[in-house]
Amino acid sequence: MAQAGTGTADAAPGTVANAEWAKEVRRLAREQDAVILAHNYQRPEIQEVADHTGDSLGLSRLASEVSASTIVFCGVHFMAETAKILSPDKRVLLPDPRAGCSLADTITAEDVRAWRAEHPDAVVVAYVNTTAAVKAETDICCTSSNAADVVRSIPPEREILFLPDQFLGAHVKRVTGRENIHVWMGECHVHAGIDGHTLRERVAAEPDAEVYVHPECGCATSALYLVGSGSVDQDRVQVLSTGGMLSAAESTSADKVLIATETGMLHQLRGANPNTQFEAVNPRAECHYMKMITADRLLESLRTATTEITVPEDIAERARRSVRHMVAIGSSGRGGE
Repeated sequence: MAQAGTGTADAAPGTVANAEWAKEVRRLAREQDAVILAHNYQRPEIQEVADHTGDSLGLSRLASEVSASTIVFCGVHFMAETAKILSPDKRVLLPDPRAGCSLADTITAEDVRAWRAEHPDAVVVAYVNTTAAVKAETDICCTSSNAADVVRSIPPEREILFLPDQFLGAHVKRVTGRENIHVWMGECHVHAGIDGHTLRERVAAEPDAEVYVHPECGCATSALYLVGSGSVDQDRVQVLSTGGMLSAAESTSADKVLIATETGMLHQLRGANPNTQFEAVNPRAECHYMKMITADRLLESLRTATTEITVPEDIAERARRSVRHMVAIGSSGRGGE
């Protein structure tokens, strides 16, 4: 079993070692009455063994609906927190509690309170990629796919404080035409590293390829500029959430699609459409926090159940209102980050 749990990123699902590891993981999950949820950016072997793979919000919704008493969330800390917020009666395990998020770390609850004090009449909109403490200080959450709808639901005369992602905030301002939006200058270090120069080079080198760009990316503006200037046909470029990418991948007939997001997404896309070649715009765009969830750590989490995530009830109650407000506005089943 030690060999089965090595958990290297290159381990190919379906090998004998992985088959034995997966069998043990599933046995322990049954023993613990656990459901395993994996984010789209997880290692391939983690995605393969999970009961459900998807975006953070979709997985959190599933967490609130499943009958299992234990949720093993293979993602990062804020995702496990969100699952706990929506499923307070369930035990939530994060195989490596050190798995953080550079975007979530760009703002604190104290920052939100200070910012709100400067704009007391503003509506505070928080991307779901934030800590529970930050969510508790906001009015409504959003995902990358429904952020524009959330903003449109707010009366046009109200100021909006949008946090924490500057690229998603800029995208929302662009598509809604709202000028009274103040945007926090945070970023995901992985998505920020997928820059416009790299995108332009790849698009020029692959003139027949389609392009899917996550709105958190530093290249999102460049992608829209290429379309707006006529350099690239508008049918080739789409700005999409991870769930939107998966839906688009299932229906595309393109020979090749360039993907501007974390590289873990390629596993899901290739599985959804084996007839299309999916390539990363930046093959080095890998989140080391996501990759902290290894095969060994998943196995150990199930064996010991010592990696439980909790949220203080006062924070959870206020954060829950913000998340449920977002859900009430409406977002698709694949409408996460």
